[in-house]
Amino acid sequence: MVTEEEVRNALKNVMDPELGRSIVDMGMVREIRIADGEVNVVLALTAAGCPLRDRIVNDVKAAIRSLDGALITNVQLAEMTAEERAKAFGAPEKRRPLAEAFNDVKHVIAVMSGKGGVGKSSVAALLAIALRKKGERVGLLDADITGPSIPRMFGLHEPPKWSPFGMVPVVSSTGIKVMSINLLLRDESEAVVWRGPLISEAIKQFWGDVLWERLDTLVIDLPPGTSDATLTVMQSIPLSGVLLVTSPQDLAGMVVRKAARMAQTLNIPILGLVENMSYVQCPACGHKIDIFGPSQAEETARALGIPMLGQIPLDPELAMRCDNGQVELYTGDVFDPIAARVVELVPEAKSKPLSS
Repeated sequence: MVTEEEVRNALKNVMDPELGRSIVDMGMVREIRIADGEVNVVLALTAAGCPLRDRIVNDVKAAIRSLDGALITNVQLAEMTAEERAKAFGAPEKRRPLAEAFNDVKHVIAVMSGKGGVGKSSVAALLAIALRKKGERVGLLDADITGPSIPRMFGLHEPPKWSPFGMVPVVSSTGIKVMSINLLLRDESEAVVWRGPLISEAIKQFWGDVLWERLDTLVIDLPPGTSDATLTVMQSIPLSGVLLVTSPQDLAGMVVRKAARMAQTLNIPILGLVENMSYVQCPACGHKIDIFGPSQAEETARALGIPMLGQIPLDPELAMRCDNGQVELYTGDVFDPIAARVVELVPEAKSKPLSS
């Protein structure tokens, strides 16, 4: 019969898939009881809705089965208390991610908006596609952990592969390297119910534990707003600049100004402003219809002292292509001059991440 110590030692080899740390070292293994050929494990998850809980449970059972194939393993799930989370995340061991040492990324551009619903992810996708058309080696990091949409736009569903140096991003049909939490979920509609520290840690891993290798540009699709996730990107990743996205409504303009102030406070260069959903062009006569009212973008850009890079119309083809996973087949060329301006404006030097 195996002992509790043997089981605990075996479980030290089981890693949390997002954090890359042993579930024993994190204090996730609360209790181990062995009786009558059964091993009962109480496992405290970092969050009750952890989307990879089934994978962790299967890894626990496999680790115990490796000790004795005849053992029956029962896993009872619980959620970490505030004290357990503080102990697990309060003072993480400093380490340089292995993949980061093999990555060479020339430019990192974050696409940011102050609020949701302005088409920020579409702009990030169009920027990556336009740069790829120019012959650049491009990556696309979906940092919107709780609302990821990039894989759906590109028709990507297969999970990333693993190498001895880290996760290998999934490659799109035109050669864009993509990483998103949705590629790690069993079901793309599954909710990611995580608190701020877990979201921040996942974003850091998507930068340092993913084997991006050599890229001319990495485009980061930020979540809306100025909360933990956006702050993590700006403080942890060496950014070349931020591309702001707004829409014609005055409310969107007000909120994007908040995002701009955040970037300025953290000394991140703002490359310029793009107004999305600016107008609809009549297919019969070509007349532009301002369905959301007159544009506020020029005024917003002038107030912030940043370039106004261009306007993107509402285009049914783009919506259809994104819904069908065919964004790379979009035939519109309105974004090409915007991408050209971004290339002109992006500085050679990147921001210096904070140490903490």
